[in-house]
Formats: sequence, structure tokens, C-alpha cells
Amino acid sequence: MRASVLGLGIVLVAAAVLPVFAGWPALIPLAFTGAVLVLVIVFERPVYKPDEAARPGPPWQQTDERFIDPETGKPVTVFVKPETGERRYVQTGGGRGGGCGGRHRR
Repeated sequence: MRASVLGLGIVLVAAAVLPVFAGWPALIPLAFTGAVLVLVIVFERPVYKPDEAARPGPPWQQTDERFIDPETGKPVTVFVKPETGERRYVQTGGGRGGGCGGRHRR
């Protein structure tokens, strides 16, 4: 998905820059849109919250969602704060093991 958006941004900039320099200022918004897409992708930084070691207190509620963290190999339990929908990921023990797949936390 990122590569597609980046490619689209580059195509928009390329398609608009030459005509703009040739005297067609109506294409400036197209170049601007493409530039914004390129900048967003280039400067986007994935935000992953680190796993916590201790269970959160009230008002956090434990969910049934559990998985093995692929980076540490440790089991992780998901807690949620019902008022806001915020999620916390808490390591719940042990070493490497099999189990669920990847982490989807953005």
C-alpha cells in the first residue's frame, strides 16, 4: 500500500511539474497533492507501543485477545480502556513458543 501511494505521488508530481513550468499554473494543485503524498509516505513513522511488564489498573479491562510477540517470543495479553478504546499490550510470561502471528498495533 505504501509503495502504491508513493508511486501515485511521484506520478502526480511528474505529470504536473513540466506543464506548470511551461506556463500552465492550473496544474499546481496536482503537483501539490502529489508532493504531499510523497512527503507523508517518506516521513511517516510507524508507531508501535512497547509491551508493558505490569497489568494496568482500573479502568482497564482484560480482553480475550492474546498472541505471541514475534519480536520477543513472549505471550502478550491485550487490555482495553472502555471509555476511550485505547489498548495496552502486556507481556504475560514465558519464553519462546509457537502461536499467533504478527503484531498489528498502530
